[in-house]
Amino acid sequence: MSSAKISRVVVTPLAFADPPLLNVVGVHQPWALRAVVEVHTDDGVLGLGETYGDETHLARLEAVAARMPGTDPYDLNGLRRLVAEVLATGDGGAGASFGGMLDVDSASDTVFSPFEVACLDIQGHRAGVPVSDLLGGAVRDEVPFSGYLFYKWAGHPGAPDDEWGEALTPDQVVAQARRLVDGWGFGSLKLKGGVFPPDEECAAIEALREAFPDMPLRLDPNGAWTVPTSIEVARRLDGVLEYLEDPTPGIEGMAAVAAQSPLPLATNMCVIAMEHLPPAIAQDAVQVVLSDHHLWGGLRRSALLGGIADTWGLGLSMHSNSHLGVSLAAMVHLAAATPNLTYACDTHYPWKTQDVVEPGVLDFVDGSVKVPTTPGLGVTLDRDALGLLHEQYLECGVRRREDTVYMRSIEPGFSPRTASW
Repeated sequence: MSSAKISRVVVTPLAFADPPLLNVVGVHQPWALRAVVEVHTDDGVLGLGETYGDETHLARLEAVAARMPGTDPYDLNGLRRLVAEVLATGDGGAGASFGGMLDVDSASDTVFSPFEVACLDIQGHRAGVPVSDLLGGAVRDEVPFSGYLFYKWAGHPGAPDDEWGEALTPDQVVAQARRLVDGWGFGSLKLKGGVFPPDEECAAIEALREAFPDMPLRLDPNGAWTVPTSIEVARRLDGVLEYLEDPTPGIEGMAAVAAQSPLPLATNMCVIAMEHLPPAIAQDAVQVVLSDHHLWGGLRRSALLGGIADTWGLGLSMHSNSHLGVSLAAMVHLAAATPNLTYACDTHYPWKTQDVVEPGVLDFVDGSVKVPTTPGLGVTLDRDALGLLHEQYLECGVRRREDTVYMRSIEPGFSPRTASW
């Protein structure tokens, strides 16, 4: 154990503008929510973490933060016990749901994660090494990311069109892709589907293939299709897609598709916790797992997932939700130190217009981000920006992600399209 003790923990809820990005359960609200965790030690070191900003999650974070002063930032097993103890009171031990598509039986991993990242940031600063060194050492100097394409409206109803404009047709999706490739240099592309009938989304993928003949492509309809439709699409897009992500809901459904699909199947929906791995592996339901340290319980837990995936011959990529720079830094360190994470990672980063970290560290060059080599995560909070995004949180009125509720305020008859086609 170290001589340093945690002296103070601050949880700051944030909101930043989000475009009207469409998906299987609705559309993104005008504001995306996040929370930044600051863990201070009595010898003046600060560690940072980032996580979801939904009000239920915030209450759990605050309850844990209140118990952390006096604990050791190196005792991560003790921190995990503390989180479990805090969540065992009241309704804190219940599951967690984020956006209507990511549901876990226990909130422990999602609550533990930002505090663990912050403690690893502290450890890196005190040792003078980057977080990737604490995870076993970087095996790559830069981490490639995939450009994330969305069907979207030109702007939120009642607001001016945003700078991205409308993307509802194959040609408009291709135009969006060109902007991502030209602006950030992405070398692979992923389309968020589940919005239009499968034939239309296949046409968009085929238009992307024509526009970018050699680029790896992915399609993620978030479980919008039935098993027969998923098999049909997999056969149609064989040789076009790098992998097909979550075409149908559930491990059993994915296994039925995998048995007849010529394409690898990927997931960040049916395998998002350790207890999902045994049945998925037993049924050969997925061939690529999208890790996510926010969901899986932090960076070391995600490194363990990497080892399990390697043992069982599963491919590994990385899931993304709307995030800011602290999360991106953690993702980069984790990806750098995970040898078998060989698929480009997802990121929403180009879709945001504000951040809370000082610029210049996490720049995209040729679709990749260089792994920070300075101590800890390698990023510094921009206090003015943090204050601004907190003010936006206080003023925006959004307290949880509700894509379906927001969509129904615009299209009253809307229903989520899970297994609809």
